[in-house]
Amino acid sequence: MSFNDLDRVWVVIAAFNEGTVIANTVAGVLEHMKNVVVCDDCSSDATAVAARGAGAHVLSHPINLGQGAALQTGIAYALQQNAEYIVTFDADGQHDAREIAPMLAALKASGADAALGSRFLGTKTNIARSRKLVLSAALLFTRITSRIRLTDVHNGFRVLTRKFCQEFEFKQNRMAHASEILDHIASHHVRFIEHPVTIVYTEYSIRKGQRSSNAIRILMELLMGRVSK
Repeated sequence: MSFNDLDRVWVVIAAFNEGTVIANTVAGVLEHMKNVVVCDDCSSDATAVAARGAGAHVLSHPINLGQGAALQTGIAYALQQNAEYIVTFDADGQHDAREIAPMLAALKASGADAALGSRFLGTKTNIARSRKLVLSAALLFTRITSRIRLTDVHNGFRVLTRKFCQEFEFKQNRMAHASEILDHIASHHVRFIEHPVTIVYTEYSIRKGQRSSNAIRILMELLMGRVSK
């Protein structure tokens, strides 16, 4: 890790009913990073207690607002703690915390303001053919509407600079928030890089949010969002 001051790096995790896995996710991140903030999006289980017990800073929404809103709350908190680099990281254990440092180093070396994780540049683990087809459709949709060429979309593993986070704010509270980032990058000509990441599709992560039906719903949210503009 080439960063001398890990106090400048904050990992933001949005969580909703992740009580059975969040402690392991937080502990895994803290093996490599110093600062983790979990925004508990009004879970009905012990997500907040488990995250706090594992060593995370914990913020709690009094009502369920969605992943985009939870990330925005976590990012705002990280900025208040003088974060210079903010990592968004999924709660369900599908990301590998060992890959945070290489992505941070790549972002710093590039001089860009955003590093976007790509499962199609890295090692893809047991990705279903149906989901791959839906992700390909989402990729084509993004290229047409945002005019930005990527190898992956809707990957929750990213590294963003303080400058990027100060200039960007999520408007989509729920899953379509991921494409808001891409729209912002395209419309504001933000310098970005893609970086290979490993996605592990466990039975838990598939049950929680990696079903192809969710990807189709994201596409519908995006389409409706553009129609309403």
